[in-house]
Amino acid sequence: MGRLLGAAFAASLALLASGALAQERGGRPGDFDFYVLALSWSPAFCESEGTRRGSAQCDAGRRLGFVVHGLWPQYERGYPSQCDSRNAPRYVIDGTSDIFPDSGLARHQWRKHGTCSGLDPASYFRAVRRARDLVTIPEPLQNPSRDGQTTGQSVERAFAEVNRGLRPDMMAVTCRRGELREVRICLEKDLSGFRRCPQVDQEACRFGPIRVTAPR
Repeated sequence: MGRLLGAAFAASLALLASGALAQERGGRPGDFDFYVLALSWSPAFCESEGTRRGSAQCDAGRRLGFVVHGLWPQYERGYPSQCDSRNAPRYVIDGTSDIFPDSGLARHQWRKHGTCSGLDPASYFRAVRRARDLVTIPEPLQNPSRDGQTTGQSVERAFAEVNRGLRPDMMAVTCRRGELREVRICLEKDLSGFRRCPQVDQEACRFGPIRVTAPR
């Protein structure tokens, strides 16, 4: 893992991006500028909190790498959340196991973000699938066998190399306590492709080594 990442990604410095995107509670469903597809690095989540919570995402032997955290409607600055009180039917949530690692996460993402999409629950989760299908994971990060080290800029470059039309200013690699946490990729509202997103890009880890924990 370390050798692969070292060959694929250049070494530099890394700091945790401080300051979260401004959240606007409520909002008018469908009234937003673009989407953010958030891909979470499952080993880091499980190591820091998921195993302690008993999340199914962290069950022994699942060996998950990048998983869908969510598809988030976004303003140019900030984002809406919990735009109405509709719940997603259980049968819809049960049908999301191919895109979400845990049904509780799917349910939460619908309540917080999906309700702002202007879509019904089934259509929102179809949009999540479509967004995920647009993104190719770089080979060294698909299922590494050993812990490794890289930089946020190197991860961005690796994603840009394997995804036509994706540039570093269209995504952000986030980290916490020196560990890779998420890759957030900005998409057009109609999911026709990638797009620039200056505020999201500003939240990225820019410098310093970040640890990449291998799937367990």
